Amino acid sequence: MDNSVFQFLEVPRRDPDKLAVDERIQRFAEIYGHFEPQSAAAQAGRCIDCGNPYCEWKCPVHNYIPHWLRLVAEGNLFEAADLCHKTNTLPEMCGRICPQDRLCEGACTLNDGFGAVTIGAVEKYITDEAIRRGWRPQLGDVADTGKRAAIIGAGPAGLGAADILVRGGVHPVVFDRHPEIGGLLTFGIPPFKLDKEVVRTRRRLMEGMGVEFRLATEVGRDIAFETLLEEYDAVLVGTGAYTYMTGGFPGEDLPGVHEALPYLISNIDRLLGYEKDPADFIDMKDQRVVVLGGGDTAMDCNRTAIRQGAVRVTCTYRRDEANMPGSRREVVNAKEEGVRFLWNRQPVAVVGNGRVEGVKVVRTELGAPDERGRRRPEPVPGSEEIIPADCVIIAFGFQPSPPTWLQRHGVELDDQGRVRISRGEGTFGRTTHPKIFAAGDMVRGSDLVVTAVWDGREAAKGMLKSMEV
Repeated sequence: MDNSVFQFLEVPRRDPDKLAVDERIQRFAEIYGHFEPQSAAAQAGRCIDCGNPYCEWKCPVHNYIPHWLRLVAEGNLFEAADLCHKTNTLPEMCGRICPQDRLCEGACTLNDGFGAVTIGAVEKYITDEAIRRGWRPQLGDVADTGKRAAIIGAGPAGLGAADILVRGGVHPVVFDRHPEIGGLLTFGIPPFKLDKEVVRTRRRLMEGMGVEFRLATEVGRDIAFETLLEEYDAVLVGTGAYTYMTGGFPGEDLPGVHEALPYLISNIDRLLGYEKDPADFIDMKDQRVVVLGGGDTAMDCNRTAIRQGAVRVTCTYRRDEANMPGSRREVVNAKEEGVRFLWNRQPVAVVGNGRVEGVKVVRTELGAPDERGRRRPEPVPGSEEIIPADCVIIAFGFQPSPPTWLQRHGVELDDQGRVRISRGEGTFGRTTHPKIFAAGDMVRGSDLVVTAVWDGREAAKGMLKSMEV
């Protein structure tokens, strides 16, 4: 094919085909198709290799995006897969679930009028297709140091750390309370965004690299944290952020009000056959559902409720659509699937007599910027209204949930409940206990999968330094 620098003019941006709405809302399957080699090469060839790759800088793990796009355009798939894994432990997952529209693709030079390079879909293609053709990570030149590291949490941060450690000759043992790896990749993100076989494939790859997983094992219950400190050369804690943020308004405790994560987890437990008690399942069939929040978790709840057969799903957010925190792509998908959005609505109460009957909201206008630079939503007096509802899902975000045994060992938290770590070169991730490291959402608060991967990989480098390997 012609890899001309003007290919972006001759070949328009194209995403993989997407399932028709009527088909996709009937099941929990991924809605996006896959590129074929020719279409992947054509889309990758649109990259103009602009010299100062904004896409690479905007990517939290700083993927070598122009370089692996060029390799795909040239047909060098295995080399592209190797290069993807130089910076990212989970490229096939990030290609599926990263909000590329506000990261790499949003920063693409061609995003201004020509259509950004389809970076996410090509990233997914690289690993999926390479694995299908037999590619595997190569660790033949790694020397065993005899060191062992314990990792608590098999989510993105823990997996990122395990990847770096095993490549550094350290044997990582990953403990997780769930029966499968992935954390919220498996038990929180719905299968219509991330098929769980993708996670299982990554587990097989990592086990082939020498990573050991001890699943259905909760540290502090099934094995003492002190045992890990005694038996391992370093310990990484990456247990995420599971404490949900409340709105602090009346009616949040009414029957019919649900937290986002327990709702999503109950649905996935049923789909995967992990359900322990049918009473744990939260079903929105035939319900009028109101989802409160504007992030990606709220979009997951919206689209899950649609697939469960809700008669109506309404999503409210206190700012306008331009200022929502979630992926624009996910909002588009939710709209296509029948979700109704009410922007500039701030909930003030859940109303009902013994059970949810509706959500009282007030209209807002955006005022002066807050401390993070986002314009504050200010209530408009006299604009209250009630949205009828049978069920309400609260998706305001999550706070870190550090286990109590951490502080007993001198690990300090900041005033927001996040674990304090060093961010210095060679010491990144180290807590106030010299042998304990931390990474991911429990350090930075609820954030993206890709930022947790970066944290885990950087913390593992600090662990290697502490073990002098």
